[in-house]
Amino acid sequence: MMKVVIVGCGRVGAQLATMLAAENYDVTILDINPHSLSKLVPTFQGTALLGDGTDEDSLRKAGIEGAEAFIALTGEDNHNIMAAQIAKHIFKIPRVICRIYDSQRGEIYQDLGLETVSPTITFVQSFKDKLQQG
Repeated sequence: MMKVVIVGCGRVGAQLATMLAAENYDVTILDINPHSLSKLVPTFQGTALLGDGTDEDSLRKAGIEGAEAFIALTGEDNHNIMAAQIAKHIFKIPRVICRIYDSQRGEIYQDLGLETVSPTITFVQSFKDKLQQG
């Protein structure tokens, strides 16, 4: 069973955590806002913790040292990048993915060895594809 630590329990983080836990991943989700954790469904089968994804002690409590993957999904690019760099370079997590909204900075982060997903680019491409279909 793959251990995954997710930072950021907004709509996307909560849904991803729920989906992965339902597929038997060992999921821990971390957020600094207690209200955000309430976005998880009552049947969530993982662990939800209050904590900062850029704080090494919070990450240790979340079990990052045994994680195989780390996903940063907060609403702030800089926070996601910092959390991802800590996961990759300090804790040596093999798979680190972070969401960034500023698509122009994506290449810079990829040069740092970080795997990024940009909703901006994904949405633009999706709308373009829809437009061209009909």
